[in-house]
Amino acid sequence: MINLDIAVIATGLRRRIARARVGHLATSDGSTPAVVPVCFVLLGQTLYHAIDAKPKSAAAGQLRRVKNVRANPRAAFLIDHYVEDWRRLWYVLLRGRARVLERGPEHERAIIALKKKYPQYRSSVPLAADALVIALDVRRLQQWRARSPGRRRSGPPSRPA
Repeated sequence: MINLDIAVIATGLRRRIARARVGHLATSDGSTPAVVPVCFVLLGQTLYHAIDAKPKSAAAGQLRRVKNVRANPRAAFLIDHYVEDWRRLWYVLLRGRARVLERGPEHERAIIALKKKYPQYRSSVPLAADALVIALDVRRLQQWRARSPGRRRSGPPSRPA
């Protein structure tokens, strides 16, 4: 497991993140945590998620995740890959400061990138140009990846504790 402050997200990890179709956004108002599965895109060191037109329990600005980010910008985002072959498992936990974007060039770039990644945002569930966007500026990451079948660690085998 790697846990570090980041300057740059490595290319291989960035590819795995880009291929992932869903992640889990974790926010808190300071006392109660909330986690929601969302569609996302990573641009540079910032991860973006838009409040789309799928049915919601409240208006976009009143959703728990939006209210939490406005009250407490500390947030986390989990992306994981599960398959029955456990040698291919991996996850990455991104932590940072979240912001709610309502307009502007950064907001527009995020909407365009999300529409490019998810065809549903161009057809069945159109993503409005004025949709709220949550931006997570990644400051830390923690990742884990199972070993691939053909890869071995160099050096003597580890001994049981």
